[in-house]
Amino acid sequence: MSAEQWASLMRGDESYAGSQSWQRFEEVVTELTGYKHIIPTHQGRASERILASVMLKEGNVIPSNSHFDTTRANIELTGSEARDLLCEEGLDLLKPSPFKGNVDLEKLEKTISEEKDNIPFVLMTVTNNTGGGQPVSMENLKAVRELCDKYGVPLFLDACRFAENSWFIYEREKGYESVEIREIAKEIFRLSDGCTISLKKDGFGNIGGFIGVNDDELAAECKNLLILTEGFPTYGGLAGRDLEALAQGLKEITDKSYLEYRTKSIAYLADKATEYGIPVVQPAGGHALYLDAKTYLPHIPPHEYPGQAIVCEMYLLGGIRCAEIGTFAFGVHNEDGPDTPAQNELVRLASPRRTYTQSHFDYVGEVLKAMADKKDELSGYKIIEQSQFLRHFTAKLEPV
Repeated sequence: MSAEQWASLMRGDESYAGSQSWQRFEEVVTELTGYKHIIPTHQGRASERILASVMLKEGNVIPSNSHFDTTRANIELTGSEARDLLCEEGLDLLKPSPFKGNVDLEKLEKTISEEKDNIPFVLMTVTNNTGGGQPVSMENLKAVRELCDKYGVPLFLDACRFAENSWFIYEREKGYESVEIREIAKEIFRLSDGCTISLKKDGFGNIGGFIGVNDDELAAECKNLLILTEGFPTYGGLAGRDLEALAQGLKEITDKSYLEYRTKSIAYLADKATEYGIPVVQPAGGHALYLDAKTYLPHIPPHEYPGQAIVCEMYLLGGIRCAEIGTFAFGVHNEDGPDTPAQNELVRLASPRRTYTQSHFDYVGEVLKAMADKKDELSGYKIIEQSQFLRHFTAKLEPV
């Protein structure tokens, strides 16, 4: 966190109701998003859980460009289907394209027209975490808004990385090269009817999130459930000092210099990985470098988790913590045989915000090179203990 955020902690108002810290937080979030109702939560998955509990029932279908892990789990927990409709460009990991996070509009309209009575909302993830941190264009978001209006379906955002998505629109989309990043972010939010968000990402926070909605009845239902599980609607499981730090962070996150440094640092690391013969999702994402483990380790089958082989080796070699986003995280467990594999086998190296210097990235590059030197020695893993949902958070594995 910044010096201003640390300073803001000291004025946290811990009043149970009527907290000035809540009022400052609500003012900043409302100015940014334009939503009528702002409902704080302790983090993004709490927002997802509340929204899914209120809006979904068994048999529903939630179309999206791509759902991330906790989003998918909270949807599936209700008996609903989380349906990914990523654009064709996004399916080709190694070929650069400016907006590989876009939804396939033809598939989306077909899904809505066939399942209209079964779709409580459409969800757009910005940026698309599952697909390699790839952005969604404003043109695509506007087209999704038009489809939702045409069929009378609400549009929600998984807005965890709204600022990075706004930066890529500024950098890559015609007509936005002279628009302020914050104004682009405001336009994104105002195309939707609501959002869930983790402020541990583009809120510069150590904890926190919120649900934003415009519908009065939906807001009331969300607040009722929030009181049962999170706390009073003006703090939602957060301390006043957290709300202060998040309000300040949401002001700072749209700074152009910060976003430029962050995205160029990830691109720099992508160039190093490519130099060492490690295939990465192209172009590089905004918050993380994504390695293509399926292409890199063809000798390790999906049910032996090639991404997890890289994850473990990176930690053993250099203490680098990264995360598998493949069959370990998204595959379907089968009692009588190998897992049903995920579409991709990725490894995500997410960079801490405002923490890494040039030397840090160079060190990560050195560990990548050391891992590449041992490529042919890497072997797969097998799960020896797992939970029903989000198994990759707590599962235990051992080498094959």
